[in-house]
Amino acid sequence: MAVNTSRIRIEAPAWKVWEALTLPELVKEWQYGSQLLTDWQVGGEIRFRIEWEGNVFEQWGKVLEVSPHDTIRYTLFAPRPGLEDRPENDFVMSYLLKEESNGTLLTIEQEDNRAGAVSQESDEDDGQTVLSMLKNLVETSA
Repeated sequence: MAVNTSRIRIEAPAWKVWEALTLPELVKEWQYGSQLLTDWQVGGEIRFRIEWEGNVFEQWGKVLEVSPHDTIRYTLFAPRPGLEDRPENDFVMSYLLKEESNGTLLTIEQEDNRAGAVSQESDEDDGQTVLSMLKNLVETSA
């Protein structure tokens, strides 16, 4: 299994980062306009939907764990040609928040069981656009 890990420090309390990760209106601002559909209940569905150039793209899965201001885990299937919607083709996404004296360390882990998947690790210095947008949104909101 490959694990891709990204980390970013956000100068804000964990509750504020949590809101940006869980409230659909905020997720839309840092995830390229994606519409988040979920009730955040363990076992419930989670779906990300976006329209781009007249096409609708969706990813979906199941909520595995929700611990407010601390942890979010869910499966996610990202459709591709020739890829069946089966559990072995799902990613497991984990968002781990750790409040520190100068803000919150957010660690995002993506577990990938597909053949040929490669583990990677990165941090905020890698210029990751989505994480930079999340950081900016949280740090500049009132």
